[in-house]
Amino acid sequence: MNKILNFERILCPVAQSHESDEGLRYAILIARSYGARLLVLTCNDGSSPGDETVDAMRTGVKRAIEHSFLSFPGSKDVVSLDWDLMVVSNNRPEEAINREAASQNVDLIVMGSRRRSVPSVVVLGSTAEAVCRTAPCSVLVTRLAARHDAAKTNNNFKLKKLLVATDFSRHSELALQYGLSLAQEYQSELHLLHVITGAKSSEAEISWTSQDTEGPYHAAARRLHGSVPAEVHLWSDVTHAVREGKAYREIVSYAAENDIDLICIGAHGQGASLGTLFGTNTDRVLRQAPCPVLVTRPLAVGGGQQ
Repeated sequence: MNKILNFERILCPVAQSHESDEGLRYAILIARSYGARLLVLTCNDGSSPGDETVDAMRTGVKRAIEHSFLSFPGSKDVVSLDWDLMVVSNNRPEEAINREAASQNVDLIVMGSRRRSVPSVVVLGSTAEAVCRTAPCSVLVTRLAARHDAAKTNNNFKLKKLLVATDFSRHSELALQYGLSLAQEYQSELHLLHVITGAKSSEAEISWTSQDTEGPYHAAARRLHGSVPAEVHLWSDVTHAVREGKAYREIVSYAAENDIDLICIGAHGQGASLGTLFGTNTDRVLRQAPCPVLVTRPLAVGGGQQ
């Protein structure tokens, strides 16, 4: 069966601590699954790195790639992964990441983020936040696992349960396409969630499915069922869920309750204008999600092929 959506070029920004970067391992394993070219990018503060530094980084990335093959039985030799290391001078890494993503026709950026907590708020890593604001393609944000060795992280890598959060907007439709593709590739369970917001219903959900009139719950459930092609059920168990409340809270809660491995969500939802990602439900999901989050957006003009 042909892939619903294919990744051909993946960009992974790394820092000096790249060997413990969970984002790098996700990028390696997704690139392997899709046969994509992997571009590993590191930035410095404007000074030219020495040859020894670049060689050390290249060796470290190769070691991470080799380890990903050793962690999975039946893996082929490391040369089967097409990859390269790019070193650029820029003291604003978000600019360099997005510029290289555009110039290299990248389909997906995969990056780690050190999420930190301050009173009453969770703060996403500043570089990841800035990239998600203006990236020319979709961005998968993972959490850095600095205390975990590569073997443990690779062995724990799984995309067995995927959650697509949808408000039926155009950007949500794109998130669904990514979710369908990943579920197909990894034979994952696929969970579709719609959150009814702004409703003042005091009725139980059972009454929303009355045969007499179609209430908001029944209408949303029907749209969820209709959004998935029939053939998807041949290779994925699909669960539809409708909840009521604050969208980001219900998405995060659902992910935690169901041990979701990856959330797919559109960069913008209903009523959101382009360029206003942060402050929306997407931003809050990124900050609070218990798992990696894939923020999907249409490729910019001149971007890679979907």
